[in-house]
Amino acid sequence: MIETSVFVLAERPELRNTSDLLDERARLHPDHVAFQVNRGGAWQDVSTRAFTDEVIRLAKGLIGAGVGVGDAVAIMAATRYEWAVADFACWYAGAVVVPVYPTASVTQATAIVADAAPVVALVGGDAEREVMRTAHDHAEVATRGIFLMDAHPGEDLAALVALGTEVGDDVVTERRAIAGPDTVATIVYTSGTTRAAKGVLITHGNLVREALQVAAAYSSFVNEHANTIIFLPLSHILARALQVLAVGVGMRVAHLSDPTKVVATLAEIRPTFMVVVPRVLQKIQGAALAKAEEKRLGRVFQAAIATAITWGRHLEELDETGTSHAPILLRVRHAFFDRLFYAKLRALMGGRVEYLLSGAAALESHLSLFFRGIGIPVIEGYGLTETTAPCTGNRPGSIRSGTVGIPIPGTTIRIAPDGEVLVKGVGVTPGYRNPEDNADAFVDGFFRTGDLGSLDERGRLTLSGRVKDIIVTSGGKNVVPAPWENVVEADPMVAYAVMVGEGKPFPAALILMAREELAAWAERHGRPALATLARDPLARTVDDPGIMAAIGTVVTRANQAVSRAEQVRKFRILLADIKEETGHLTPTLKLKRDAFLRDFHEFVEELYHGGKTHHGGTA
Repeated sequence: MIETSVFVLAERPELRNTSDLLDERARLHPDHVAFQVNRGGAWQDVSTRAFTDEVIRLAKGLIGAGVGVGDAVAIMAATRYEWAVADFACWYAGAVVVPVYPTASVTQATAIVADAAPVVALVGGDAEREVMRTAHDHAEVATRGIFLMDAHPGEDLAALVALGTEVGDDVVTERRAIAGPDTVATIVYTSGTTRAAKGVLITHGNLVREALQVAAAYSSFVNEHANTIIFLPLSHILARALQVLAVGVGMRVAHLSDPTKVVATLAEIRPTFMVVVPRVLQKIQGAALAKAEEKRLGRVFQAAIATAITWGRHLEELDETGTSHAPILLRVRHAFFDRLFYAKLRALMGGRVEYLLSGAAALESHLSLFFRGIGIPVIEGYGLTETTAPCTGNRPGSIRSGTVGIPIPGTTIRIAPDGEVLVKGVGVTPGYRNPEDNADAFVDGFFRTGDLGSLDERGRLTLSGRVKDIIVTSGGKNVVPAPWENVVEADPMVAYAVMVGEGKPFPAALILMAREELAAWAERHGRPALATLARDPLARTVDDPGIMAAIGTVVTRANQAVSRAEQVRKFRILLADIKEETGHLTPTLKLKRDAFLRDFHEFVEELYHGGKTHHGGTA
């Protein structure tokens, strides 16, 4: 199959822009709890009416500050309730929202300010204000004010609201009605794993139609009876689209600015649905395994993992055929491990999660099967900034691990002759802010994703890597790194696996260890020197025999999953500070391959020209 489409499920032409979604909820369900906000350590309910009132007051303040229709307003803050208020206030005022990651450097922020020229900036606290102030100075872009979400007399959102006391309700009503489906709602700058950031134009129609179609496709758990926690950056389109969707359907939202507090918050909020990235799921499984090993139950938990995966496969077969009889021994083992481990994991996640949606990076199929097997199905989806988040997704009752599902309603997926995934549909951007960026971005009305993939007989998409990541060895073999890398990265102790070999005689790899997991492993196995090394910020190789053996097993397993030409023959194990601030990661924790290989090229050269290396097993 080279093309598949899913027809539009929900037509609401009267909803012309994002503010219409909130306005309708406020009229029909004013007392419904829309948000939960942590104030003074306690979670408090915020009704749709109260949220709308805050939005309108802030919109008046923006208008009073001189923000005109179509003007850009920058938002630079960690994920928090005020982000949602600011987002919708800008739309009520007729402005265009320009999100800036709260971790952005001055250089990154300056590039965005220079391109988008925001007239006002709304920031989280002092640190973000300083970055934004410097960015405006460097870009020589005048501002009508930088206002803090943190309390700061005279310079915070309350001060901005005060500027709008003379602005009437009729002015806001008139302003918010100006935008139509084709009006730009936000300019989102790509995180740039392989290239400089580009300003993606996302229209009101993109956001509204995407929300309507996702709500229709997943109505069983995306509805006004559901609640979620958003802890991904709201500067990223995935979290942002989720927030617009939640407002539109009435799903209750709690924001969390510190992802490390997710587990503790789950017990308080008890979400029914969450959007996560694969690394979060890896950490949950890895933490459970580490805890079991502390109690000398490591082997038992490994058996529990294997049983959950087998049970997950049984459920997938049941989805696929409608008939699947689990062997009695499997049923007994699953019931035993459910009492021993699975129920506790579900309780750890709040006890009410019906589904998880995983996006932003590839999810290893065994991890998906594990969570399905313990009673928390994972719906893997696929999308980009340019598609306003998901353009495909598995459906309840038809989840197939290893695939990213079928198109979102109103979307067509096509596979180009060279294997590139092309997308056309409700969420696809009309283009980039700079027209020259559009030259190679579209073909025959389809957006070129840059990803490689294939469609099965049911129209489900399976991704296999990036077009630009293809390695051509000196022998002329074309190697796609992603399948091998995904298997290795599924191990909790591995942070990132990077296959190399462009112009070389064979594929090799650099394997970066996850510091926390490595330190925990070292302490469990009585290797204090390795535990100390794991906490050392300097980049270095790891030659501990136990780790070499453990990772060697993972490499062998990955090699068995690919063809001989794609097998890694040598690898090095590294410890290094790889994070967004160093320029090596995107805000959604994807590795910037080019930047990483540029800064760690000496380790690559050692793989082919001497130095200590480890040999990978082959099938």
